[in-house]
Amino acid sequence: MLTFFNALKRILVGRPYGNERLSQTLLPKRIALPVFSSDALSSAAYAPDEILLTLALAGVAAVTFSPWVGLAVIVVLLTVVASYRQNVRAYPSGGGDYEIATANLGRPAGLTVASALLVDYVLTVAVSMSSAAAYLATAVPALHDHRAALAAAGVVILVLVNLRGVREAGALFAVPTYIFMASVLGMCLYGGFLAMTGELGEAPSADFSIVPEAGLDNGLVGLAGAFLLLRAFSSGAAALTGVEAISNGVPTFRKPKSANAATTLLLLGVIAASLLAGILALAAAAKVHVVQNPATQLLDDGRPVGESYIQHPVISQLAETVFGDGSLLFYLVVGATGLILVFASNTAFNGFPVLASILARDGYLPRQMRTRGDRLAFSNGIISLGAGALVLILLFNADVTRLIQLYIVGVFVSFTASQLGMIRHWTGRLRLERSKETRRAMQRSRAINSLGFGMTALVLVIVIVTKFTHGAWIALLAMAGLYLMMFSIRSHYDSVARELALRDDEQGLALPSRVNAVILVSKVHKPALRAVAYARASRPSSLEAITVDVDPEETRRVTDEWARLKIPVPLTVLSSPYRETISPVLSYLREARRNRPRELFVVYIPEYVVGRWWEQLVHNQTALRIKARLHFEPGIMVASVPWQLASSRDAEGQPAVGPGAHTRG
Repeated sequence: MLTFFNALKRILVGRPYGNERLSQTLLPKRIALPVFSSDALSSAAYAPDEILLTLALAGVAAVTFSPWVGLAVIVVLLTVVASYRQNVRAYPSGGGDYEIATANLGRPAGLTVASALLVDYVLTVAVSMSSAAAYLATAVPALHDHRAALAAAGVVILVLVNLRGVREAGALFAVPTYIFMASVLGMCLYGGFLAMTGELGEAPSADFSIVPEAGLDNGLVGLAGAFLLLRAFSSGAAALTGVEAISNGVPTFRKPKSANAATTLLLLGVIAASLLAGILALAAAAKVHVVQNPATQLLDDGRPVGESYIQHPVISQLAETVFGDGSLLFYLVVGATGLILVFASNTAFNGFPVLASILARDGYLPRQMRTRGDRLAFSNGIISLGAGALVLILLFNADVTRLIQLYIVGVFVSFTASQLGMIRHWTGRLRLERSKETRRAMQRSRAINSLGFGMTALVLVIVIVTKFTHGAWIALLAMAGLYLMMFSIRSHYDSVARELALRDDEQGLALPSRVNAVILVSKVHKPALRAVAYARASRPSSLEAITVDVDPEETRRVTDEWARLKIPVPLTVLSSPYRETISPVLSYLREARRNRPRELFVVYIPEYVVGRWWEQLVHNQTALRIKARLHFEPGIMVASVPWQLASSRDAEGQPAVGPGAHTRG
């Protein structure tokens, strides 16, 4: 069984890498851009939908405000990008927002940022995969009712790809990311040219009228209208997710790491802003209409379109309008968009494991999160992220509109905290710096981070206020739960460290006055005799064997065979009127410990080593239960005595020879 799993692992993950290859996994800018930016770039595929969808609650007239909402999002996006360029230069170690908040605002702030980012990474995968499934259903309508299964399958594939290593995943995702950028920007430019020449057609949904939500019949007027605009802005702010991933991934860049990360951030900001602006402008020109519930909110000649109508995402409608339904370029745009949404999750698969490893290093997550797998990736973090995303996808049935209400709260918590931390960082450095030129650079950086803090704090308030009742409370609750969990893990590690630490006057643990060996015997066979031999070889102060009288006939055979072989170890039979095995053993050992509290007892348990999974089900069960119970008993140690069955040696490719046997060449 072990051989089968190892072979399967080699097929799925590949041959293991040695530590010396770690430097070869570092990324150049051309690969780092798609690896770390695909999340932010892909948000152009669903952020415009959410802006239009939210504005549509007030009717068709309100949709015309979408370019202005998009412009506000772009201003915040470029400000955050400029702010994070200061972050990666000041903190190139890869801790990102967590490290900045911890170093400048204290550990509670750092832990708050970490919990927010972990939740946001999981949501990034869930939202991106769900949106990708929606685009795939656009190209193949028969898949519309299977979007959750498609999204879940996509998560599993991404987990396997990332387990093969960061560099391989980056090389795989680079080409589709560049195709997406080129195809969507090309569509926007060509569509803009058609609009200027008056040859741009209308979107498939342009002729539909929209039923406004109750209370918004008069459009964007009054307090309700202003609130809806803010809500549309907060939904569009999903375009900013992923910006922080580069600051968390600086260690994976080639040298000079900070400069390459800052350049990649600049490219990300320019491209993401261009995509968002182009799509919203073209959508306004083509009169694209998307709503939350198309069956009832969209009217065709005054009648609802009904359940049979399938609403396509904004980019799909634009590709159909510009290039024609079913054309090669239409499928290129839709296919590239679906792929970039799949690969957008890869940003989280690079950010989450690195952040989890740093938290594990600091004692806030299990230390297994620090372990690199066969391909030098943080395998446990990758698997944990995939599992969390699968739960959300299946729980929300891959519904992007429902999932996105939970989204971006976490990322703006981290944005705001990191920018406040950077302000304190520059302020502290300015107190010590004397060079006028360096001080001017620091003051400029502090001004940029101050602007970033003001904007992200404002957006955070807007997001919480407008999205709280629509699902943001779930994200906030998850963050609080993660915070408490990580705090508890750190408290546990600290408590264990205090308990195990040696005092100044303590040179070591006191030695026991005597060591007593106890051998568990169920039958008189080769494993039992090996346990006797091992126990005798340890030269204990006393040596005895015990057997439990569950079946009188079997017990008689054991005692007779023990006497016949003249084994030089006394055998004690433990009574078991209720046919239990574990309780009599525990009672006997506890009584022995009470009588000799300063002495140590070592229990030798024969165990079979098997080579097939089903053999484990029929062997060793009693031994495992006894070991599990004895581990909690003070003054008692357990020694397993293995006996390799033929199947175990066959599984390892060794000749099935018994102990003491010889082979001749």
